[in-house]
Amino acid sequence: MKILIIGATRGIGMRLLEQALDKGHTVTALVRKPERLKKIDEKFKVIKGDILDRISVEVAVEGQDAICCSIGIGTTRKPVTVFSDGMKNVLSSMKVHGIRKLITVTGVGAGDSRNHGGFLYDKIFNPFFLKTIYEDKDREESLIKASEVDWVIVRPGFLTNGLVTGEYRLITDMTGVKAGKISRADVAHFILEQLVNPTYLRKTPLLTY
Repeated sequence: MKILIIGATRGIGMRLLEQALDKGHTVTALVRKPERLKKIDEKFKVIKGDILDRISVEVAVEGQDAICCSIGIGTTRKPVTVFSDGMKNVLSSMKVHGIRKLITVTGVGAGDSRNHGGFLYDKIFNPFFLKTIYEDKDREESLIKASEVDWVIVRPGFLTNGLVTGEYRLITDMTGVKAGKISRADVAHFILEQLVNPTYLRKTPLLTY
């Protein structure tokens, strides 16, 4: 499978890049700073660009079988639009090139996962440091849900640098749920499985141990 990863220089995107190449997939990474990624495999290609630049997104999307978007930004209280504006470029580029498969990472606090992170996260950290980020992630999710692509929106719990285990919970009914930890490697494991066999098509699973 030919996979485009937007957000591959760190975190979940980097773990996905490693696992996808290990499984023999062909991977393209759209990154702002190509020097952060070394050419580690003949099936790996780096394209310099930005999710906010429609032209570079179109170039990267062309010829792919699936798109994974796992971009992130630091904590801020300023207005945020990168997630929704970037997704507009991704979706329009997918339409231009006739590509349907999309997996996007948002997180606990988006959509109906809001108020399922525990007291400190829900009442202090999210509203004071992540409010504008998750407002934009909500806009991003709405754009995806309104599109015609075959999507999965992945909402990880609290991220760790642990190893891949392949053993985690996938929750779509948030009733009575409190998110726990999940490794970036296990999030990447789930994404790769869904790229190959999307059993959570048009769903928003929470990943947690």
